[in-house]
Amino acid sequence: MPDRFADLFARARHALNSPMLGQVIRFGISGVGLTVFVAVGYWAIAEFADVDPNVALLIAFAFAVVLGYFVHSRWSFKGHGSREKPHLRTIRFFITTGLGFLSNQFFVWFFVKHLAGPTWWAIPPIVLVTPILTFTLNRRWVFA
Repeated sequence: MPDRFADLFARARHALNSPMLGQVIRFGISGVGLTVFVAVGYWAIAEFADVDPNVALLIAFAFAVVLGYFVHSRWSFKGHGSREKPHLRTIRFFITTGLGFLSNQFFVWFFVKHLAGPTWWAIPPIVLVTPILTFTLNRRWVFA
């Protein structure tokens, strides 16, 4: 039994020292900030400016994309993968971001327009689902 605990402890220590854990933490910190920015911006524009919810999301997302590229490339995935071919990385980043945008647009359409719910109904999947998708694509494809 003590050998099992020692092995478990060694694995846990190795996991805590892994580069991926640092990336997950940095992505989590920056991603939470960017996600909150998009969610609050979308909601505020849709509610207070009386803008169509899908257009409101487009406006909020556009600002977050520019900020997100610099934050993720220089901090979240700092030191990960090759920094060669920056034009290819930029294209891949915008494809990944576009997929995140399309998933968020689907959530807004489905929950707000199709189900006729309030604008906040789209926020939980925007905050919970899209970041998992974009982290995975950013780590394995964009900044690999």
